[in-house]
Amino acid sequence: MGKDVVNAVFTAQDRVAFRRKLRGCLDALGRMLDTAAFDDSAPMTGLEIEINLVDGDAGPSMRNFQILAELGDSRFQPELGKFNIELNVPPRSIAGGGLDAYESDILNGLRAAAECARKNESRLALIGMLPTLTQSHLVPENLSVGERFTALNSEIVASRGDDFRIDIEGAERLSATSESIAPESACTSVQFHLQVTPEAFARSWNASQAIAAVQVALGANSPYLYGRRLWAETRIAFFEQATDARPDEFKAQGVRPRVWFGERWIESVLDLYEENVQFFPPLLPEIHPEDPARVLDAGAVPGLYELRLHNGTVYRWNRPVYDVADGRPHLRVENRVLPSGPTVVDLLANAALYFGLVRELAEAESPVWERLAFADAAANFQAGARDGIEAVIRWPGRGEVPVVELVLDELLELAHAGLDRFAVDPATRDRLLGVIENRCRSRRNGATWQVEAVCAGERRGLSREAAVREMTQRYVELQRLNEPVHTWR
Repeated sequence: MGKDVVNAVFTAQDRVAFRRKLRGCLDALGRMLDTAAFDDSAPMTGLEIEINLVDGDAGPSMRNFQILAELGDSRFQPELGKFNIELNVPPRSIAGGGLDAYESDILNGLRAAAECARKNESRLALIGMLPTLTQSHLVPENLSVGERFTALNSEIVASRGDDFRIDIEGAERLSATSESIAPESACTSVQFHLQVTPEAFARSWNASQAIAAVQVALGANSPYLYGRRLWAETRIAFFEQATDARPDEFKAQGVRPRVWFGERWIESVLDLYEENVQFFPPLLPEIHPEDPARVLDAGAVPGLYELRLHNGTVYRWNRPVYDVADGRPHLRVENRVLPSGPTVVDLLANAALYFGLVRELAEAESPVWERLAFADAAANFQAGARDGIEAVIRWPGRGEVPVVELVLDELLELAHAGLDRFAVDPATRDRLLGVIENRCRSRRNGATWQVEAVCAGERRGLSREAAVREMTQRYVELQRLNEPVHTWR
């Protein structure tokens, strides 16, 4: 969720001043893009993993504060709900055995966190949406402690001016309302970060948008919410609706939602930041004393604090990131489309597919986005989330094609080539992309496993509630083995 804010109450003057600072940040970023100021060393990658805490009955455990306090590891932070935590994995190059090192670090970190959770009568669950959640769990009282969470809820609720309405139709239908953004805490994801040069940013972002449907279709892991079977990746539709700050009249006027796929291919990272300023009012207008222009004039690197804070409240599925590390600025694409889990090896296989595909597509002589209408990319994304591994999408040269056929026929080969560009160890490349291949051939991912397990329980006479709880217990047990989900029985 980003860094905490100092104030939780803002005035009209704060918002005017914040907008002025945002414009100053944009001007400074534009000046920097015209120079050689950005880090152009070997590309780094990063991972963030959101995690649910569950109790002995597989329900949510509202103990993140106690567990994090005992763990004392700065890589772990609270997320929106008291049953959520996040692991920020130290960034690294994926050359050689970098992806293997990620896997080892994540597993070691999760073991330590699991031990602290056990002492607090809790367990860890990497899953897109905890199937045992009910509406009674997703209330303001269960938001994590912190001024940022309080302020964000207050600002979005005030902008909305009405209850948030959820209406999702999938295999079954869910209609619900909420008076707060607390339901957002049901959505737990993994974020991949890819550092790129300013020159390569637009191509990398466009490539990320083009393959988002493929990612979510293969990685779907959120078929149940509130006891209903909905989309294969219900998290996508639910997150879009649970944080929609637009009153109905604003929707009718074409005001953009804060959870946003976008509406066009871009030519520069500035396109995205300018859209943020143009389309989205500030939610957390916290003013930093830095003057970006003055910092640049002095030959130093500005933090662009307002730009970064505002960017953190616009929930693009592929988000631009400006950051400064070791005194040098850099740009990243933050890929946010995938759910958490099911296992660490599945997560790293998804990462290998993403990094490899984006690298190869971004460097292609004939970019796929020049042959794919943006509206088709957006429709593909919804189809991937709704239908999961059975999705059919539109792709240049193929027309309408089942996503698994597209991956097996074309995209795996491109991902192999892209990982070779990163100099990934061939054994690591083949192991992780082999997980993707076998997932496609078996047509089994986290969502299909969950549905199969619940249906099997219901056939044995269990109620839906009991079958979902039994499935979640089994999921948590199997997850610890770190075997790919397509092999689970």
